[in-house]
Amino acid sequence: MAAVRPQDILPLSDRQTFPQEFGSDSGDEAVLCDADLELNPFDGLPYSSRYYKLLQERRQLPVWEAKGAFMATLINHHFIIVSGNARIGKSSQIPQWCAEHCLSSKYQHGVVVCTQTQKQTAVGLALRVADEMDVNIGHEVGYIIPFENCCINETILRYSTDDMLLQEMMSDPLLEHYGVIIIDETHKRTVSTDVLLGLLKDIVRQRPELKVVIIISPHMSNKLHSHYGNAPLIRVGNEEPIRCPVEVVYSCIPQESYFLPALRLLFEIHRTREKGDAAIFLSCKKEIDEAYNIIKQEGSKLHPMLGELVPIPFYPAQGMYVDRPSDMLEKNCKRYKRRVMLTTSMGESLLCIENVKFVIDVGMEKRNVYNPRIRADSLVMRPLSKIQAEMRITSWAQAKLAPEALMQALEDLDYLAALDDDGNLSEIGIIMSEFPLDPQMAKALVASCEFDCVHEMLTIAAMVTGTKATSYVSCPLSVFGSSKTSCFIKSILWDEKWCHDNFLNCSALRTADAVRADLLDTMQRIELPVSQPAFGTHKNSLNVKRALLSGYSCRPLDVDGLGNYVMLTHRHVAQLHPFSSYCSARLKPEWVLFHEFTISENNCIRIVSDVTPEMFVQLAPQYYFSNLPPSESKELLQEIIDHFSKLPTDGEEQHASSKENKKPEEDISHQNEDRCAIQ
Repeated sequence: MAAVRPQDILPLSDRQTFPQEFGSDSGDEAVLCDADLELNPFDGLPYSSRYYKLLQERRQLPVWEAKGAFMATLINHHFIIVSGNARIGKSSQIPQWCAEHCLSSKYQHGVVVCTQTQKQTAVGLALRVADEMDVNIGHEVGYIIPFENCCINETILRYSTDDMLLQEMMSDPLLEHYGVIIIDETHKRTVSTDVLLGLLKDIVRQRPELKVVIIISPHMSNKLHSHYGNAPLIRVGNEEPIRCPVEVVYSCIPQESYFLPALRLLFEIHRTREKGDAAIFLSCKKEIDEAYNIIKQEGSKLHPMLGELVPIPFYPAQGMYVDRPSDMLEKNCKRYKRRVMLTTSMGESLLCIENVKFVIDVGMEKRNVYNPRIRADSLVMRPLSKIQAEMRITSWAQAKLAPEALMQALEDLDYLAALDDDGNLSEIGIIMSEFPLDPQMAKALVASCEFDCVHEMLTIAAMVTGTKATSYVSCPLSVFGSSKTSCFIKSILWDEKWCHDNFLNCSALRTADAVRADLLDTMQRIELPVSQPAFGTHKNSLNVKRALLSGYSCRPLDVDGLGNYVMLTHRHVAQLHPFSSYCSARLKPEWVLFHEFTISENNCIRIVSDVTPEMFVQLAPQYYFSNLPPSESKELLQEIIDHFSKLPTDGEEQHASSKENKKPEEDISHQNEDRCAIQ
């Protein structure tokens, strides 16, 4: 078989030309020499044969027709808005064109970054684009997602989640490392994307050489175009509906009973024997699992003439992709098979639904929403926006930041000493912003430097942030901490069978290990003191609780007369999660701090730690108590405050005769000793 030469695939206009001396007098030999010497300008290496194969596929994408207009517009304008339907190549091709633009100026203004709203999408696009550009992932092309940085300083094209780019602005306010910033999936309206769009307008005024490309769905293009005034709008591909007109049928069933009616509708569609796969958008992973079991069980009872229902769970959070249905599989099967894609609203941009004819949308989703009254994120059920539902027919989720939530967030930052008197970030706030953690956990980690429990707090932060699979781990510190002190135990810990036998998630622990290493690197980079681990001692356990109180002092709960936990601030009632280690041990501390509050599951609190009111008085901001509503708990705290105010000072204690008779348990409530200096 004759070898396929690059020039047989690539048009002459797209081939690089070289000086005459590189060839011979023969024309054929000169062309062959040109092909042999054709180098990738991004890494200086010869192109592989796969590059030309993929280039041929890229040229078939609808977005490719707009390359000339886009490149010309990019040179002369600061802002460019690109509008087009999904799956036409915008997210993969436009960043490559921007990389070519930066290459033409020898990166004197910076490199390229493209934001995504989901980390799975960022990783997938980076892998695909690195393959198309014929370069190595992690070198010329990379990605930045929470707790994973697959880039080097010389990386030309980065895919980043929008929240990570926003965090990068903490240390680089003008984003001077970048010459072109691409905001993708703008129509999804995440808080981070909206904030970036607002900040970039000011950054461009200070950096006229910066280029900003905004990629958006046609549904929102006109509104965004009017917002940016004279910014050019490039429409790529066919923005009209690609498929035939869609028949939309609405249900009058109340929202509380959407799950089973959605499955009944699937079986009714299947009984019509009309060909085509189906996709069901559910609210959460739990419903995906339940739907899968029901379809498998009830589908086996159907008449063989109807064909087989094949449920395919698709969990976007796990980065699992559903491939395009294979025609060969249907031809080789005697019975007709209808695939049923089961996913959530997060999977709409990842799921390939080209063969899907029926879409069943329950119109609900479970999301973590900040609740200003309980000062924490809560997993709640909420309806989808109208535009998001319409886009599934032919993903836009509008996130609203209520004024109450904004004011509460500012108050929380003030409690954490993260703001100065002018409302700007304080020195502590600047340090906290270096960590990709929520403010409470970041403050607890910073406070651990003073209480000599850095390694323990690193483990806690990694376990609750890097993974949520901590329900069955009765003591994360014990399990993870022991693995760090013994190489033998660590080697066992990474064994999947051992983890399974001990009710541990091996993948979750590996993720926590990576997160912990990243947090430790951050602490060492900003030169925070890191004490030696001392887990297991009574003093160390108290220090860990003190560090937690420094960050979570606004999230205390105490037990009322009925055995329920009640928040001090707004008197919300909560219960310990059934999987909590306190429930397993049948212990019920009188005072606890919580990390997670789930309203949708009987007001459960998860990841909690017991504390004492004395410790709470020591470490909570003094003016916090004045905002508490009247209650027996507030009276108790006031009594403790009054007691502390009557205690002798350090100078008086030296002359006090009662010093030798001081009780040991009073050591944990000594006001001057336990208060965190960074408060």
